[in-house]
Amino acid sequence: MDIQEFINSEENQALLKRLINDPAALDFIVRRNAFTENLIQTYEIAVAIVVDGRYLICYTTPDVFDDFAKVLGAGATSSISIVLGTLDLPALEASGITQIHRQPFLDLRGQGVIVGIVDTGIDYTLDVFRYEDGTSKIISIFDQAAVGDPPPGYYIGVEYTREQINAALASDNPFEIVPVNDPTGHGTFLASIAAGREDNGFVGAAPDAELIVVKLRKARPYYLDLFSVPPEQENAFASNAVILGIDYIINRAQALGRPVAICLGLGSNFGTHTPYSIFEEYLADVANLAGVCLCIAAGNESQARHHTMGRITSAGETYDIDIKAGENAGDIFISIWTGVSDRVSVSIRSPTGELIPRVPPRSGLLNETQLLLERSAVRVTYFFPIEGLGGQLTAVKIIDATAGIWTITIHGDIILDGNFHSWLPMTGFVSPTVEFLAANPNYTITVPAGLHGGIVCGAYNYRTDSLYAFSSWGPTRAGELAPDLVAPGVDIVGYFPGGKGIMSGTSVAAAITTGAAALMLQWGIVKGNDPAMSSYQIRAYLIRGCDRDENQTYPNTRWGYGSLNLFRAFELMREL
Repeated sequence: MDIQEFINSEENQALLKRLINDPAALDFIVRRNAFTENLIQTYEIAVAIVVDGRYLICYTTPDVFDDFAKVLGAGATSSISIVLGTLDLPALEASGITQIHRQPFLDLRGQGVIVGIVDTGIDYTLDVFRYEDGTSKIISIFDQAAVGDPPPGYYIGVEYTREQINAALASDNPFEIVPVNDPTGHGTFLASIAAGREDNGFVGAAPDAELIVVKLRKARPYYLDLFSVPPEQENAFASNAVILGIDYIINRAQALGRPVAICLGLGSNFGTHTPYSIFEEYLADVANLAGVCLCIAAGNESQARHHTMGRITSAGETYDIDIKAGENAGDIFISIWTGVSDRVSVSIRSPTGELIPRVPPRSGLLNETQLLLERSAVRVTYFFPIEGLGGQLTAVKIIDATAGIWTITIHGDIILDGNFHSWLPMTGFVSPTVEFLAANPNYTITVPAGLHGGIVCGAYNYRTDSLYAFSSWGPTRAGELAPDLVAPGVDIVGYFPGGKGIMSGTSVAAAITTGAAALMLQWGIVKGNDPAMSSYQIRAYLIRGCDRDENQTYPNTRWGYGSLNLFRAFELMREL
């Protein structure tokens, strides 16, 4: 049966409805081809949507997915959602943006351009998101967590149009009409930085751009458990939800015939840290679309002690990874990634000295051991070969970790390359008492910032002209340069639902860069100077215009090509 016919069938729609409402069910994504289309129809799997013509987002139960994954093999690791969180740790003049606003010959304030925010929501009632007549600059809000009629072409959530938002703003109780909020304020803050209007001395980077906002739904319990996300972490979002949100923004922007700059201020240490998973592959496709610019935060992990690396020189050798866990550390998820064609196995020693002997490497099989003298249990799963670089993923999960030093010994079974990287979950997704003893701040760019084609943004303090202390360092695990550039990201003023406040982090830097990209899109597409402009042209222009310290060598893995200066980018374009 044709896949679209299958999606629209009564049987698929009934199964989809049941699975979406089943908390134990999970969503996953596969590349669309004849093999996967036929395979899916032989299992109790519901297909929800075709994304970008190339990918299928599906729903099923864990047991069915386990059987389905056995057929996919190690490639199934790319099909599951990873869990992402916000990249903030609770300045436009320095970026050359204010100077652009002041240039009458350019007249660039974002008119005709859309800024897309995929995040925690938005407080649409704030004055920075309203015109002088009180109406909203927000075109629509897609609340994925809301229950009701989904937007046309989608299967979850509720869409609130500008007409509904304006009706809400004109009422005495706006949230009764449009019940969208932003409990953490992260999405509201980024939207204000990227596209907020003038208010009491504040102005966003593209104040005349309009907004399309996606409020992400929390990741499903299956993934929260799989990655041991702490129960108190509310900002935990599945990569498939992000894909769906970006797809919505692009479809709405294309329907309006408008260019769009999209801000992704989210990240994760789960995933490959390369451009080769389905998630990064989809984002690269988006970044190459004409009229679209994708700006992604690099992460705040350089000083978190959540990355380590090493090299096993030959088969038969071993390497110890030591992890410190404090009291009540909870569960710990450790991922170990090897280079091409290497095969490794692991043994684990607990803080009391209890040894789990070497677990033989068998791809896709789960090995669980309950320690005898401690409350902890340890799960080990291997996956190989992983698509892209062709290496191996070793996933180690310590359940209810005993305080002290845990040692994972890596055994070299087949060694051709020997290099490996290991990551703990990023800040907020693991106890702050958990860290690698031999941590390495390099290669701390978070997922999905290892993609090809988007603009990856680190953060710096424009007041002191110093790198933001926690801004992630490159390169990517594939060895490619990251970040592309840095933008202001320390104590930046913006708007939370409660009013003005400050925020630091690379998500803030990404929002400023998104606003700068919106001005570029106005110049290129709205004004007709470069009608096919997309992420790669804007990336090139912004890199060329970066400010660079004469005492540093560029590009480098901390500052990229330098600090954002949009005004200088336009000056250099004028000289061509």
